[in-house]
Amino acid sequence: MIRARHYSRRTEEAYVHWIRRFVLFHGRRHPREMGAAEVTAFLSSLANEGHVAAATQNQALAAVLFLYRAVLAVELPWMSGIARAKRPRRLPVVLTRQEVHALLANLDGTHALMARLMYGTGLRMMECLRLRVKDVDLARREVVVREGKGGKDRITMFPASLVEPMSAHLERVRTLHRADRAAGVPGVELPGALERKKPGAGTEWGWHWVFPQARLARDPRSGVLRRHHAFDQTFQRAVKRAAYRAGIAKPVSSHTFRHSFATHLMEAGYDIRTVQELLGHKDVSTTMIYTHVLNRGGRGVVSPLDR
Repeated sequence: MIRARHYSRRTEEAYVHWIRRFVLFHGRRHPREMGAAEVTAFLSSLANEGHVAAATQNQALAAVLFLYRAVLAVELPWMSGIARAKRPRRLPVVLTRQEVHALLANLDGTHALMARLMYGTGLRMMECLRLRVKDVDLARREVVVREGKGGKDRITMFPASLVEPMSAHLERVRTLHRADRAAGVPGVELPGALERKKPGAGTEWGWHWVFPQARLARDPRSGVLRRHHAFDQTFQRAVKRAAYRAGIAKPVSSHTFRHSFATHLMEAGYDIRTVQELLGHKDVSTTMIYTHVLNRGGRGVVSPLDR
């Protein structure tokens, strides 16, 4: 049911996890035998005993509601009455330009190229990892993001300083692609039903990953041994190590590159609508969070001590 609705693999894994925990929490009772009281008790346990974040609690609720609505086709009055946890408003972690340069200097190889691309384009981590060769246009200096967050496509710029490093990287990837074709390795995974409509498209160069894994891996759904894109946790660990070596005290993650991209653009004078479009935000209110972290003190106000 989840795959029929084209949910991502990560969403599928998360929903299965929370549904299993919900059933086990109530002694393996069938969900049809339970209702609002059991759902509320489960969510309360997560908050009071598990001390999970509001986002985690809401994800668990979304999984349980999906179970009742989409899988069991049970539409009960109590479902609309369950309140979602209120997520606290957090300011994003933003690095200064000096910190960004120090962080990038402590990354090497493909990880350095990925980090530079994310900072230079505002890509989310999974958008970067899932880039296809056909979606990187070095001549026009554009990157097409396919099925980003919310299933939306968008176009963002490609940094001029990365054209030469990316060209060299793609040459190395093409060598890997040719070796796979010579060895008869199955093509890369394709989105949606494209693999059924165009069975050979996965072997084409344009559909190959920009950042492939060095080794073949078994597809968890089909069981096919093929080339997957770079592993997200490997990249995140590399970023953490680089931040430590750079002596950055802020809690740095892969998403920090995106936050820094947006803030530095606004510091440079670009209007908020332009930044919104580049980030792919549905609502400008989401982009406005970066106006609170601009490098101008408290909302641009000069401290009386500095006067």
